[in-house]
Amino acid sequence: MQTVRLRRLREKEFIREWVSETALYPKHIILPYFVVEGRNVKKEIRSMPGVYHLSIDNVLKDLKDAYGIKAILLFGVAKTKDAIGSESYKKNGVVQEAIKSIKKKYNDLIIMTDVCLCGYTSHGHCGIVRNKRIDNDETLEVLAKIAVSHANAGADFVAPSAMMDGQVKAIRQALDKKGYQDVGILAYSAKYASNFYGPFREALDSAPQFGDRKSYQMDYRNSDEALREIKQDIDEGADIVMVKPALAYLDIIYRAKQKFNIPIAAYNVSGEYSAIKKLSEGDKMKEEELALEVLTSIKRAGADLIISYFGKKIGKWLC
Repeated sequence: MQTVRLRRLREKEFIREWVSETALYPKHIILPYFVVEGRNVKKEIRSMPGVYHLSIDNVLKDLKDAYGIKAILLFGVAKTKDAIGSESYKKNGVVQEAIKSIKKKYNDLIIMTDVCLCGYTSHGHCGIVRNKRIDNDETLEVLAKIAVSHANAGADFVAPSAMMDGQVKAIRQALDKKGYQDVGILAYSAKYASNFYGPFREALDSAPQFGDRKSYQMDYRNSDEALREIKQDIDEGADIVMVKPALAYLDIIYRAKQKFNIPIAAYNVSGEYSAIKKLSEGDKMKEEELALEVLTSIKRAGADLIISYFGKKIGKWLC
């Protein structure tokens, strides 16, 4: 029997590029920012080398180098925290002011905003706490207020990440009532209670002060439940649904893409980012190869969009 020579399609780099099945472009990447109050602030996050707390003026400067990036995701880092996260929906809050400033300078950039309470509450949980229990329905009211405040500032998409039941419906209704029918929702639909979030919690100073988040974020042993969560968010009005984290949940991304006719996003989270930085140990070429392999695997699994802290570098690597 004649040998089938599959290597003919791998022998030369330009042929490999020609027949490659999965395409990754900067437009597929959503670039996250941690925005802080003040001016001229640029402070590296210890556990996330190359990622910074930035004041609004420095976010504007940083965006000049975001080659090919079409969308960003804003996280607010609050100076003042309380039990109900009241800083999160202030008209002149750090995220609200960032949206307005960015839109003035980069009108065609898609601005997405995280809608959650963990970065604004003194207890570090994603919702309102009553007797050391997260009150789902009371939290919905606050999430809706945050979303409306972001829409009012000019956000294109709001991204509820608290994993409260009914959060997409509550936000969709609140946005529509205020006349923001054109503001979309990127739903953190399958967000797992993961061990890969450590560096992010340092960045947002959002580690829970008691207990954990397993009563509202998903159990990593479950996959069918993720499809139920995603379907519920779609039924409630989500425009894009997300799986978080990405690398340990490629099977969930794949199943979601096969089942639902809707854009699928995946979050290449802080722990995944930091692991690649650690593995590459300052070797820029190794870092690029590792990052592109991981991000391509996420795209190959079915993600249409990927949130990644490598965003700015990806633009340079791929442009």
